[in-house]
Amino acid sequence: QVRLIESGGGLVQAGASLRLSCVVSGRSFGNYDMGWFRQAPGKEREFVARISWSGGSTNYADSVKGRFTISRDNAKNTAYLQMNSLKPEDTAVYYCAAATRGWSIIGKYDYWGQGTQVTVSS
Repeated sequence: QVRLIESGGGLVQAGASLRLSCVVSGRSFGNYDMGWFRQAPGKEREFVARISWSGGSTNYADSVKGRFTISRDNAKNTAYLQMNSLKPEDTAVYYCAAATRGWSIIGKYDYWGQGTQVTVSS
């Protein structure tokens, strides 16, 4: 069983930064592409960023491009989402997810974390 545990959320002012972490246990972390998603109140869950199993390929939603950076440390079984220049519209529950190698390209994720709240005040 694969478990994903997010941390690093919180309440910050607009313009601040946060770094989210996602620790994966249960299977070899290097077998998985990783993704970050978010869901704001009353809205559907949306894609934020993804990174390939090797870290060699990343993609971002247009709304976060240039402000957010996804990364991973395979030695620590951890994926990260560095969020800079946060805006009130970034307020949401952020989820990390794991996909079998290559499948994140088509949005097929097999495992999800429980989410961490990010609130950005204006």
